[in-house]
Amino acid sequence: MPGSADETAAEYRPLLFSIAYGMTGSVGDAEDIVQDAFLGMTRARRAGTTIANPKAYLTTAVTRLGINYLSSARVRRETYVGDWLPEPIVVPADGPGPAEHAELADSLSMAFLVLLEALSPVERAVFMLREVFGYRYPDVARITGKTEVNCRQIFARARQRIAAGAQARGSVRPPARQPEGEELARRFFEAAAGGDMDALLGLLAPDVVFHGDGGGKAQAVGRPLAGRQRVMRLVAGILRRGRLTGTSLQLAWVNGQPGAVLYDAEGRVATVVELEVADGLVQAVRAVVNPDKLRHLGPVSDLALRRGED
Repeated sequence: MPGSADETAAEYRPLLFSIAYGMTGSVGDAEDIVQDAFLGMTRARRAGTTIANPKAYLTTAVTRLGINYLSSARVRRETYVGDWLPEPIVVPADGPGPAEHAELADSLSMAFLVLLEALSPVERAVFMLREVFGYRYPDVARITGKTEVNCRQIFARARQRIAAGAQARGSVRPPARQPEGEELARRFFEAAAGGDMDALLGLLAPDVVFHGDGGGKAQAVGRPLAGRQRVMRLVAGILRRGRLTGTSLQLAWVNGQPGAVLYDAEGRVATVVELEVADGLVQAVRAVVNPDKLRHLGPVSDLALRRGED
């Protein structure tokens, strides 16, 4: 049936996007990579190439495009101003598909993607394919163009680096169950917005850390801020200033974790916040204010450009 092959291939788009996003940490670039993979398959067919397994073809194309992307992006990442966080994937808390989005909690959480930054492009590809998506070593070897023995060595090395990074950061804990995380996030933002310092303090882990990504384009904390008292004052101060400027807040799932989107008085996106919740407490707060990382969510506010958070 005409078009049936393309329709079947389109079923793989969520998987392909997840691989591309896991490789790049960028929503826009991940979408471009997936589109390029589909265009490449179309051109190959028009040239007379028979593609018996579209899923294998597209997965290989997306992975290799991701490796090329990371190779060219490494210099930009090394000179990035302040904390680097991935572009957030946001689903409204009351929107459709929360169960599906919850599956992102382990594999595409901000904490996990930050740890992946320590890996080389090939290490990242091998680790993602094997650890996150469950590909067998022969398939990983075919997709990356490496030998199976080499892929096993690369994976072992990558896993060691990830473990060392997780231990150093004290992050990537087992995520809270969805209802628990959603309820804690609601209490967290209500306490912060209402200025209830005692309640807010009681929701924060003793070693909680605040990460802010302004990318040098919006005002944010220059380096991670640790400690319950300091994070409490910072978060409460941000929301207090938000009330004065007419900012509103909508609870959301951010990269599979509970969080929120802050909008300015005109309804433009100002900040996306992800909470890392475990053991009944907020272990980390990650706020993205870099306007370049928020454009895929809609019109972006200039509020953060005027807001000092230091």
